Amino acid sequence: MSQSPQPLIGITGGLTNNQAGSPVCQVGQAYVDAIRKAGGLPVMIPLGMAINDIKALLARLDGVLLSGGGDIDPQCFNGQPHPQVYDISPERDALELALVSETLAADLPLLAICRGIQVLNVALGGGLHTHIADQVENTMRHDWFPGYPRDKIAHSVSLMCGSRLDEIYGADEIRVNSLHHQAIAKVGQGLTGTGFAPDGLVEGVEMDGKRFVVGVQWHPECLVDDPGSQSLFRAFVAACGK
Repeated sequence: MSQSPQPLIGITGGLTNNQAGSPVCQVGQAYVDAIRKAGGLPVMIPLGMAINDIKALLARLDGVLLSGGGDIDPQCFNGQPHPQVYDISPERDALELALVSETLAADLPLLAICRGIQVLNVALGGGLHTHIADQVENTMRHDWFPGYPRDKIAHSVSLMCGSRLDEIYGADEIRVNSLHHQAIAKVGQGLTGTGFAPDGLVEGVEMDGKRFVVGVQWHPECLVDDPGSQSLFRAFVAACGK
């Protein structure tokens, strides 16, 4: 474990191409800012790492943040194909699914955001709706992107009384942004759904018996003026520092 007074927190990144067409691994600045503001020291976890490299990296990290991004390949969870599935990255899927397993085995704190909650869920045997609007009846709109501010408040989330999220936010109901077209269909083994949208979709999960394992379907890193979102990052970083 890092001996730095600032917990060293790895953030997963996505693959894109620069103007020259060369592949680039990158992390959204909002995640970096949120971790720094909460007292952590962020570093990027690159793609293409072998399992031994992942284990070696985790031995030096104090926590892991699974960031948002494109869709997981439906083949990873026997999901229903859909034309709206986008930005599949086999390299990222492989890295993050292995990373979840090794992070949980090492009992490092884990915060999973948007795509991250879905990766966490799939890694533990859960399933996903590959396109909410076509696969869930009587659902509300969740895909407020693109063309909308990333901090647009879209709907409420009810938090299970006594859950970690309930304690962190200090409220049984919160208001969140919503930037996803997929969602948890079956909760993975060991996880508990503790946050729910008004239409019943799972928006938050936790795992008992671990130092800190929390997943949220919204994007708290974009809600920079929301006290509850800041509390979430502070609670995560605090767990990483123990």
